[in-house]
Amino acid sequence: MKLAEALQARADLKRQINQLEYRLTSNALVQEGENPNEKPGDLFKEFNKSLEEMEKLIVRINLTNSVETVEGKTLTELIAQRDVLKQKIATYRNVVNEASSNTSRATRTEIKVLPTINVESFQKDIDRMSKQLRELDNKIQEANWTIELK
Repeated sequence: MKLAEALQARADLKRQINQLEYRLTSNALVQEGENPNEKPGDLFKEFNKSLEEMEKLIVRINLTNSVETVEGKTLTELIAQRDVLKQKIATYRNVVNEASSNTSRATRTEIKVLPTINVESFQKDIDRMSKQLRELDNKIQEANWTIELK
C-alpha cells in the first residue's frame, strides 16, 4: 500500500469514527418503554474496532514518515516545515490585511491611523512563501504516491 492510500484510509476511518460517535450519542437515551434505533453494544464494538484500526494505521504512517527521506529530509521534517510555513503565511496575511484596511476620518482633526509595516514588502514575502509552500507540498504529495507504507 502506498503512503497516500494509507492517508486516504485514515481520513475515511476518521469520518467513520465520527459517524459512529454521533450514532452512539443518538442512541444513548430512549423514552421508557422504547428501544434505541441501534444497539449501543454493537455500535461500541464497531467504534472500538475502528479505533484499533486507526491506531495501527497512524503508527505505520508515522513510522514511514520518520524513516523515508526526500532530498535529504525525512517526510516528518518536510511536514513540520510545511505546517510552520502555513502558520507563518496565515499570520503575515492577517497582518497585511489589517495594515491595508483604510480607516476613514470624518474631519481633519481626527487621529490619522497609519500602517506600521511596509505592506508591499510583506505581500512580496507572502507571495514568495506561498510559492515555497506549493513546491514543498508537491514534493510531499509526490512522495506519498511513490513510497510504500511500512
